[in-house]
Amino acid sequence: SSVYLNIYIWGLPFLFFYNIATGIFSALGDSKTPFIFLAASSSANIIVDIIFVKIFTMGVAGVAYATFICQGVSCILSLAFVLKRLIAIKTNGKIPVFSLSLLKRIAVIAIPSILQQSFISVGNMMIQGCINSFGVSVTAGYSAAVKLNNLVITSFTTIGNGISNFAAQNIGAKKQERVKEGFRAGLKLVWALCVPFCLLYLCLNKYLLLLFMDQSSAEALKTGQQFLWILSPFYFVVSAKLAADGVLRGVSAMRQFMAATFTDLILRVILAFLFSAWTNSAIGIWCAWPVGWTIATVLSVYFYHRYFSDTDSSKIPA
Repeated sequence: SSVYLNIYIWGLPFLFFYNIATGIFSALGDSKTPFIFLAASSSANIIVDIIFVKIFTMGVAGVAYATFICQGVSCILSLAFVLKRLIAIKTNGKIPVFSLSLLKRIAVIAIPSILQQSFISVGNMMIQGCINSFGVSVTAGYSAAVKLNNLVITSFTTIGNGISNFAAQNIGAKKQERVKEGFRAGLKLVWALCVPFCLLYLCLNKYLLLLFMDQSSAEALKTGQQFLWILSPFYFVVSAKLAADGVLRGVSAMRQFMAATFTDLILRVILAFLFSAWTNSAIGIWCAWPVGWTIATVLSVYFYHRYFSDTDSSKIPA
């Protein structure tokens, strides 16, 4: 692992600049180009992995070098394409190379998102520690179930990011009503996704869990099923939160976004320990998720409605 990390870490600047290019493409309303770069880079990575490992017998170092090279090529190409796209945009007057005011506005949005991801990681580690205390079987069942759960949450988060881009574009164009329309359309989309996921996780959870279990015990399988039975009905709730959060980020209401997000995280961590001690089982931990989601969703939707009740088109910042 140390060999891999020592090589991989040098590719982080490539990843950083690639994400910047992807963000610019998204802001321009182009989600296809970054997807093409991602798909091409991932496919090339697999091919180069095989060449370095099978043909050149480079082992772990070969895997790391393959990732480094593919990330670098993807970064350079994406930056070249985005610069070409930006140069083609006609503007009135000369655009400054660096703007401190714009940097501050970007930081206001970026720093809370960075803190959010950091605290989520810390919170998940604390919850994982609580889960581990119930033994190997419970941990194995949770590990399989959380992969299925993350598939759903990632889908909702992706749609929320799309709503965020849409909201930001229309706020910039001073078309506030379109932001509301985008939220309603996004909400319908995430709820439409909830239906098949809920049905699958409620009715066919056993077969789905077995896909992620090498050696399944009865207790591990039961743990995974309980996790999905408790959480999946609340996908309709958390999806509404992520859609509302998308709007809050898009309109730069970062304090409200952070308040709702940290409320969810803090409640989940605290309640996981309290409920598990109260019930003396891992079921108490799973119950912490719906409670945190529900309260945080109420906050996010409240902040969303309050923003539009307090703001009209004349107050939208340029």
